[in-house]
Amino acid sequence: MTFHTYMLHCADGSYYIGHTDNLEQRIAQHQSGEIPGYTQSRRPVALVWSQDFGTRDEALSAEQQVKGWSRKKKEGLIAGDWDTIRQAARKSFDTGLRQAQPLLRTNGIEMTASPPPPVIVLVRPQLGENIGKAARAMLNFGLTEMRLVSPRDGWPNPDAGPSAAGADFILDQAQVFETLAEAVSDCAHVYATTVRKRGVTKPVVTPEEAAREIHAAQGRCAYIFGPERSGLETEDVALARKILTVPINPEFGSLNLAQAVILCAYEWSKQADLKQPTITDLGEPAPQVELEGMIEQLNTLLEKVGYFFPPDRANATRLTLRNLLTKPGWNHLEVRTLRGVLSHLNRPRER
Repeated sequence: MTFHTYMLHCADGSYYIGHTDNLEQRIAQHQSGEIPGYTQSRRPVALVWSQDFGTRDEALSAEQQVKGWSRKKKEGLIAGDWDTIRQAARKSFDTGLRQAQPLLRTNGIEMTASPPPPVIVLVRPQLGENIGKAARAMLNFGLTEMRLVSPRDGWPNPDAGPSAAGADFILDQAQVFETLAEAVSDCAHVYATTVRKRGVTKPVVTPEEAAREIHAAQGRCAYIFGPERSGLETEDVALARKILTVPINPEFGSLNLAQAVILCAYEWSKQADLKQPTITDLGEPAPQVELEGMIEQLNTLLEKVGYFFPPDRANATRLTLRNLLTKPGWNHLEVRTLRGVLSHLNRPRER
């Protein structure tokens, strides 16, 4: 059997990526609106790229990798412009979407791929607002694949969108399953998040330890989270390979759903190539001679106003001031600015 990864161009200008074992039928379903979710409200859609694979896992891995690419990289893929794809890959991180397969085959071009990001599985979630907040927490740290197991109020849930605060596409592409076993059937490493072992003997790891394991793992990984009121049931935990828990106040160990998701997502992101905040150039520290000039200028002003009193404490006070003024590591501009202030105080004039 052949499996296909495909990309559709939607009426609103966005791109949708999926995989199937029957490409012609699946495209027809998208075009007719039979498939609920993202493309149903963005028709007409047109097939702009597809690639064949020998296994479903390969097709799924390709879907997840391309799904996280920038618009520029997707359009490079459509055009077969591999130089554009490689250049874009060097300049930006693919929003955490890394794949387990060693090589992604794209029209005969082999591109190295990294281990896939973990899947976030919400088991029997109760409130749409919490699902939306969980999606927001995921996207903050580069995770984009959400799976839902028997959500209490059905799916889609209109209350989820506003709480997602811009992470709506995660909700649009969320997959719904009847059982947890189905939701994690393609995952080789499953972590059950719970503060209690619930009578199940499993290895226990922290979010940091789990993140290290996931980055080194072969195959798909998943974090599973229980319903807001009660958490995961014993039967849910039994499906997992390991239990994930955090050191927490024993008198108050309750985390809300989004908080639990963000703890795991943050630890995973620390080893991912997410963009860091811009580093501000503080300037080189001023040379000692400039600091000495500033300290001497200040001491002169303070002597004029009788600050160094009593006389037997003058040297200790000067030493304290010197320690204070040499701590910050002033740069050249800062020293000049402060000396300008001191000069103005010494010769005040009205403006």
